[in-house]
Amino acid sequence: MNGNKQTPFLNWLAEGIKKEFISRGYMFYHIPEENIKLVFHFIDPEKPRPYRRKAQATFVVSVMETSEKSENIHKSAYPYLIRSLANHLMYILHNDNETTDIYFLTPEQGFYKLEYRKGEAATFFKQIFERLEPLAASQLVIDNNFYDDLPEEMWNGDEITRSLSESGKKLDRMNLLPAPFPLEEYLTPRDLRHLKKLYGLGGLSYGNLSARRDSESFWMSASGINKADMKTVGEDFLLISGYDPDKNAMKVSVPPNITPKRASVDAIEHWMIYKEHPEVGAIVHVHAWMDGIKATEINYPCGTIELAKTVAELVRASKEPSKAIIGLKNHGLTITGADLDDIFERIEGKIIPQVPMS
Repeated sequence: MNGNKQTPFLNWLAEGIKKEFISRGYMFYHIPEENIKLVFHFIDPEKPRPYRRKAQATFVVSVMETSEKSENIHKSAYPYLIRSLANHLMYILHNDNETTDIYFLTPEQGFYKLEYRKGEAATFFKQIFERLEPLAASQLVIDNNFYDDLPEEMWNGDEITRSLSESGKKLDRMNLLPAPFPLEEYLTPRDLRHLKKLYGLGGLSYGNLSARRDSESFWMSASGINKADMKTVGEDFLLISGYDPDKNAMKVSVPPNITPKRASVDAIEHWMIYKEHPEVGAIVHVHAWMDGIKATEINYPCGTIELAKTVAELVRASKEPSKAIIGLKNHGLTITGADLDDIFERIEGKIIPQVPMS
């Protein structure tokens, strides 16, 4: 627990959460250590400050309290999530003496609500645990091990990277927003700049594309780039050659004498799908939706082993794994195909830009 718990309700909430997690086998740290898994960060609405993580894998839930009613809770609350640089925000709104609504928000625009009624504390804290524990316990795969062993004949790309480049332009023409609401109406210009810097939003930087090269490797768009203008191997295109479980890192082959961009956090998910399904030749991830699809039940953070395994399981269970369309709850779609052209032909005219939230 971090920050100033300014009211009796917040003190009660903190104590109840702490007891619930301890009863489920978690250990509470009075002084955070480097390997701390979960931090509840109580913020001042007047001056929200970020929690300074000691490790990238620390999951931060910002907590704030208000009694101000709003016609659009998401619009009122989302800036506090961004300003406090949290993985989750618990936005507490007191209705009357009997009920309190707790809204949960994620950077990927996840949005859901729990209601607390006096006398139902046990159920309430159990629901908080069940919502947050799977996210907090998930294992991020965000490190990259770069190897300058890319064969010289691929330093300038190949037919597959050229198909990725053309597909990036197709995504651009689809004009998909990286969020299911107008961010510029939710955030001040300063907060919007902060968000873009934090998540690497620039041009068509959201979503990603990949295409199989052989049984052991695949080409993938790098993180934080303009997908409509991909040109350079090692910067725009990365050859993912595997996953190192001992180092919990993706293995990336690049040309020598280049400063590579990082691999997308979704690389672990693509790797799992390619490894299991030789017939899958390409994968596209977009922040959009389609009707009548199967979706994950938990909105695990992107780049986690848990999300990758869940998506891989849904691909496996689909009628045709090489033509699967899987929904990522509160986030978007992962689509498999024989190649990139096959994917774009199948989704043409069926994409819904707004992702349903729950």
